[in-house]
Amino acid sequence: MTWPEQRARFPVLDRHAYLNAGTFGPLARSTLNAMAELRAWEGEHGRGGRRYFDTMIERRERVRELFAAQVGASAEHVALTDSTTEGVQVVVAGLGLGESDEVATTDAEHFGLTGPLLGAGARLRIAKVRGAPAADVFELIRAQVTPHTRLIALSAVSWLDGTILPWRELREATNIPVLVDGAQSVGALAVDATAADFYTVSGQKWLCGPDSTGALFVRDPDGLRPRLVAYPSAETYDIAQGTWEPKAGARRFDTAFAPATSLAGLEAALADLPEGRFARSRELAERCRALLVERGHEVVSHAGQGPLVSFRFAGETAEAVAAFYERGVIVRELPGTGLLRASVGWWNDESDLHRLVEALAAV
Repeated sequence: MTWPEQRARFPVLDRHAYLNAGTFGPLARSTLNAMAELRAWEGEHGRGGRRYFDTMIERRERVRELFAAQVGASAEHVALTDSTTEGVQVVVAGLGLGESDEVATTDAEHFGLTGPLLGAGARLRIAKVRGAPAADVFELIRAQVTPHTRLIALSAVSWLDGTILPWRELREATNIPVLVDGAQSVGALAVDATAADFYTVSGQKWLCGPDSTGALFVRDPDGLRPRLVAYPSAETYDIAQGTWEPKAGARRFDTAFAPATSLAGLEAALADLPEGRFARSRELAERCRALLVERGHEVVSHAGQGPLVSFRFAGETAEAVAAFYERGVIVRELPGTGLLRASVGWWNDESDLHRLVEALAAV
């Protein structure tokens, strides 16, 4: 299938230059159809019966396998979550982090990672990497690691500007467990999570899945205590005796049953990802960066990083995003930074990038 044919799978691209996968990826017709067909079946036959539940459980396991393939792991190491933030919460709770624990992190993180750490009361040592050259980031983070550091928590790709953070090198250099926020990496770049201790996945972003879908890679499931326990976490339980046995592997960290329709849409999205998509995204992101620079815009994203292209906007960014939308261009503002962010995926093409720079010229 050619790239124009791949692009035609996404209805939103018939009207819009969609450059916002860092928030929500576009939904393909196959994803929308899978969800609609199951919802119609539910309406007619009801959400019950052995066939219905068996099908849902089987699909959960297929989705687990598909997520595992996206991070280079086996399914035994993958839990199903509803978001990256929930994956972080599973790890923070499982480690029992509290006020006596030190965590090294950065000032370029999303609150979805930082929030659970703060809620646990952990003492954060924050590396000031925002705006730093990519080559300096390792040493800036390494300098925040002390003999008391219990965890390094950072993104694989910064949501602010696409900088690729050196989590693997930090794990090797410090031998300290690493929790990786993979929200802006999985689906955007080739990922091998197996060197991380914990690696979160967002299904609704670069993987183009439905809302509230995600996963968590856990390298050593037996080494993390399951504390956010729910029905799908348990192999067996006895209410009268007050006992339970967790499921094998990372399945013990499954926190809820995702809606059956979301699972159907997610399976459709994950099962139909094209070869060459990472190179395609990288090529288009570099082209986007070049076009913006040519038009005199200050691009803060460095070349050769992730497919997020952030640039300064002199006016009110929220108003600009609204004006762009009216012109059929969908990007994201980064509140409090004066930045706009274009997320460039394999479904985009040159026309989307030109519509972006034209919208900037018109606003």
